[in-house]
Amino acid sequence: MKHRTTRRAALGVATCTVAFSLAIAPAATSAPGNGQGQGEGEANITALERQDARGPGPATPDWSGLDMPGSYPSQPTLRVFPHDPDDRSYAADLVGYADLAPRLNDLMSRSNRVSVQVVGQSSQGRDLYLVTVTAPEKADETRRQTAYREMIQHEPHKAARDAKLQAEYKTPIWFSANIHGNEWEGTDASLQYIEELATAPWSQVEDLLTGHRLYFSLTLNPDGRKLGQRATAQGFDANRDMITNTTPESESYIRTTQSLLPINASDLHGYTRQLQVEPTGPPHGENYEYDLFIPHNYAMALQIEQDVVDAAIPGNPLTAEGGIKIPYRDTPSGWDDYPPIFTAQYAAYYGALTSTVELPLTRGGSGGTQTPERAAINTAVALQVIRSTVDYLHENSGEILANQIEFFDRALSGEEKTALTLDTIADVPGPEQWKPLWDVADDQDVVDLPQAYIVPVGEGQRSLSDATSLVEQLLLHDIEVRILNNDRTIDGTTYPRGSYVVDLAQSKRALANALLDLGSDISGKVPSMYDISAWSYAYLWGATVDKVGDVGDGPVRATRAVDGPTRQASVPKRAQHVTFDVAGVEDYVALNDLLAQDAVAWLLPTGQAVVAPESYGLAVDAALEHDIAFRAATAAEVGAVASGDAKELDEVRVGYTGSQDARESLTQLGFEPVQVSSASINADPSVLDDLDVIWLSSSLSFNASQVNGREATQAWLDEGHAFVGSGNNAFTTARTFGLVSATAVSGNGSGNGIVAVDTPADSVLANHAQDYAFIYPAQSYTDLGDGTRAEQYYDADEPFLAGHWRGTNATNGPEAAAGNASVISGESATGGKAVVFGTSPFYRTHPKGGLSQVAQAIFAVTPEG
Repeated sequence: MKHRTTRRAALGVATCTVAFSLAIAPAATSAPGNGQGQGEGEANITALERQDARGPGPATPDWSGLDMPGSYPSQPTLRVFPHDPDDRSYAADLVGYADLAPRLNDLMSRSNRVSVQVVGQSSQGRDLYLVTVTAPEKADETRRQTAYREMIQHEPHKAARDAKLQAEYKTPIWFSANIHGNEWEGTDASLQYIEELATAPWSQVEDLLTGHRLYFSLTLNPDGRKLGQRATAQGFDANRDMITNTTPESESYIRTTQSLLPINASDLHGYTRQLQVEPTGPPHGENYEYDLFIPHNYAMALQIEQDVVDAAIPGNPLTAEGGIKIPYRDTPSGWDDYPPIFTAQYAAYYGALTSTVELPLTRGGSGGTQTPERAAINTAVALQVIRSTVDYLHENSGEILANQIEFFDRALSGEEKTALTLDTIADVPGPEQWKPLWDVADDQDVVDLPQAYIVPVGEGQRSLSDATSLVEQLLLHDIEVRILNNDRTIDGTTYPRGSYVVDLAQSKRALANALLDLGSDISGKVPSMYDISAWSYAYLWGATVDKVGDVGDGPVRATRAVDGPTRQASVPKRAQHVTFDVAGVEDYVALNDLLAQDAVAWLLPTGQAVVAPESYGLAVDAALEHDIAFRAATAAEVGAVASGDAKELDEVRVGYTGSQDARESLTQLGFEPVQVSSASINADPSVLDDLDVIWLSSSLSFNASQVNGREATQAWLDEGHAFVGSGNNAFTTARTFGLVSATAVSGNGSGNGIVAVDTPADSVLANHAQDYAFIYPAQSYTDLGDGTRAEQYYDADEPFLAGHWRGTNATNGPEAAAGNASVISGESATGGKAVVFGTSPFYRTHPKGGLSQVAQAIFAVTPEG
């Protein structure tokens, strides 16, 4: 069977057709009508019944962090990558990626203070190194250090009183670098510092290395380092991917965070013309324990500033005031720590002090490279920042560790979250330099913590497959997930046994709430934001999630912790027409996989796929591979197939314009997208012969010399093919080809966040309809002409729910979009079709619910098989 690569497959869940050793339990709590249970009393096949015939299933995924050494030093021989003369690091006389393993192997051979482990691979398969520098530890000491770390986050009240922990714990300090591949020098500075610690007389480093473990992630983006580009080889900015985890680079970072539990995480970047060291300006995330974070973080930034000034590094530019940039002090808007999508802001949810360090001198070489002279200055500055950071943390580690313990103690306390505001700063202990700078814009918004988030199973769940993916994602982030042992009524709703519970009585309370809560409309708080301002899994990832109770209610009773989602795969025991709900991302992957194998299948008007008896074996494979709950089709569903009311399906071939967001989103849906452009179609119009639909992120605009391409595209549309896309480029292209007629109203270009949407009952998006969408920016549509219809609307009363969207005129704010169409469709007189989203369903692949809406639209406009 031809396999589609999915994120679930990457994590080791249901990755092959022989996955019959995982038990398939009939979804007894689900109703047949929603495709999540059995039909007409038919017994369903279990995985164990097929095990002997098909072999073992996939390994249980590992939701834990890294496999850490059992003692130190841990000194494997690292594999050496071939020298690459095209590595863009060499233009600035910096260390190339292929040089790292030989240098580290040499250091390990000369020093028992240095350990190295591989903590993942990049998009192109390069090893990601984590270097540890510490005093040697025997196995029993390493076990003791691990036990202390676990006590800090899971038994913090005990840790706060443990004198041995206070005396013996080697507080972890972490530096990472080069997550933006063309910001090179942090890697070289880290290497220099590691070599200093490895070779210095023991008397000079004994106190430091017996009291701490110093960790260094030398390059978080080795492909980008070699290529001389900001993004990963996939084209994604990994420093915007900490909660979406499209890239292996970001997944490695979060697993490292979980495993190290650092008291400080500094991430080395560039370039801002003068050195810049965080903490940031406002707004500050509601879920941070900011009174534990800001005092030492700002004091440390001031110490770094003083040390850098005193070092008088030749060529290092200072500010007009003779210092460095500290956003908390110097940037009142536009450099914030609000979203947890960045390295530093993510690590703060583990109780760490954090800083994104921006080195000063911009790239000055040809083709976007750095010059040796500038690189030498930046490296010297970065080295001074590392030294100063370590000195400050070494001097203040006792108090900083106590704050980290308090961070976790608050999470487990069951108490309400207290916002840091002007009214509460006076009583905050620790360094006080930050207090005179705090103003009302810095005030944290009050967050009302629930007792728990419930992810129901059964009739109350919009998409069981999206619920499964959501649970996987939460477990990836080390968030405890539990399930109900029995049916339970909470806040007036009865949840079936097996429903998932994310109880906020857990050590990762802050992160769990940050990822699942709606967030706030912060449009009035500051004039501008650095990046996105809303991101909720509960509102954007396609699954139904209910927020219940109050954190003061205590834990939800009669639950048990799980280390993975419950398997849902189920298939009737005999060959017959079988059906499943096509509601979530993995459902579309399964459907596309079936069609790629020439399964005979139809799509019902109610949103279920029906698979014919002759394709029963493929359905069994799909159930096991994609964890799909098939049931026997009802007589009415079989009748819809026989009468022609169901749409006969064939494999859907999708082209796309645009970049990585479109490519990866379509791939995650199980399509095999082919990139096209005006130029490529004009050069070879036959590329259209293999396509049913083109997704438009960028426009298809043919100039006067591209007549052949335009005519070929028009002929292709006249055959009944379609455009589906989002934003103004898609709208302009669809309008140019006469597929839609409307007036587009564009929102403020920087406006982004979560919107409420309403879907008409006869819309192509009506089945498994969703109530929320993401915009960045929004576009709405008015004055719809003949043949153009609204498939979805922005809510008329409260369209904007969370994020930052300020209108700068009468037409580009959320009020102007209220009640307007958010998705439109149209058909030309000759049969071409289009669906245009004014929302942003593919944005950085994050809004998974948006992905399935796009797939819904694609299947709606694809010619019948």
